Amino acid sequence: MVPGHEVVGEVVEVGPEVSKYGVGDVVGVGVIVGCCRECSPCKANVEQYCNKKIWSYNDVYTDGRPTQGGFASTMVVDQKFVVKIPAGLAPEQAAPLLCAGVTVYSPLKAFGLTAPGLRGGIVGLGGVGHMGVKVAKAMGHHVTVISSSSKKRAEAMDHLGADAYLVSTDAAAMAAAADSLDYIIDTVPVHHPLEPYLSLLRLDGKHVLLGVIGEPLSFVSPMVMLGRKAITGSFIGSIDETAEVLQFCVDKGLTSQIEVVKMGYVNEALERLERNDVRYRFVVDVAGSNVEEDAADAPSN
Repeated sequence: MVPGHEVVGEVVEVGPEVSKYGVGDVVGVGVIVGCCRECSPCKANVEQYCNKKIWSYNDVYTDGRPTQGGFASTMVVDQKFVVKIPAGLAPEQAAPLLCAGVTVYSPLKAFGLTAPGLRGGIVGLGGVGHMGVKVAKAMGHHVTVISSSSKKRAEAMDHLGADAYLVSTDAAAMAAAADSLDYIIDTVPVHHPLEPYLSLLRLDGKHVLLGVIGEPLSFVSPMVMLGRKAITGSFIGSIDETAEVLQFCVDKGLTSQIEVVKMGYVNEALERLERNDVRYRFVVDVAGSNVEEDAADAPSN
């Protein structure tokens, strides 16, 4: 397996039927590189919901060969699943937007939550959550970061520009914030209770789940019934939305907070990810790495 998604690189060769891109273009590839093109989601240009989608790595392509991700020296991708990186956006800044950026942009657009003046909550302040704060603020929303402790208060408010910060274990503060939010973007990828967050939503508020959680979540039905609230989910974004969020970030002057590393640092980067020791995305500079030299220097155990 060759992993790596959120890939940015330069086109070095095009096939005879390619019309959208040329040699030398700086382009990006996200999480998927194929779909059936025949189902309802595909025909609606939301191909990320196709049941036959092909992942950008560790999957089988239409020709029977394994897909190889961004850690490879080259990738062959159908032009449908490629987006051009707009001028004014550095490649290393564009890379996290191809997944983390579009993952928060897509539900805001799909659920009609783009109007200025809305009040939103972001649960979880990681790679996706920090882009949620930035994108929502750029749309003119009042943004509250909700976390289980106060340790990220300074970075949420001073560095990312959040308007408010709620500690979910502070019962008094949570009660005071009841019925105050139009939506919640929930990026937490582990099991957690929903009821404390549902109480924060106004009438018709939406709780959007973005974290992949492998066990059932629970809540009592009056929490949604007595406010016509909705619990829903969203998965990355379409190719069209990916192009939109790239241009949105250029227009709004948004950047993701990243740390650029070489291939030889990948194992240590993974260990730091396990410790939650990154703000907020590692970007691996594959082209600028000496892969053979790094492999020779790597520990053998």
